[in-house]
Amino acid sequence: MFFDTLRLALWIAVIISAPILAVALVAGVAVGLFQALTSIQEMTLTFVPKAVAMLVVFWMSMSFMSGTLVSFFTDRIIPLIGGQ
Repeated sequence: MFFDTLRLALWIAVIISAPILAVALVAGVAVGLFQALTSIQEMTLTFVPKAVAMLVVFWMSMSFMSGTLVSFFTDRIIPLIGGQ
């Protein structure tokens, strides 16, 4: 029972973090390609677009993340604590 709950928790963590990580990857590759094409090596150019893209995706997917975590806690963790 404990290992099943732990496995499910890790899987939910992967699912919840996937949109943000995917956007960070795409934004990083796009900025890296832009830097390679223009020979601009500015450090803030790599950080700011990735941070903005990640914040936008975080804001857009917050209801999905919250709903997933709430359903996990109400379905698995709270009955486990209550001993049911």
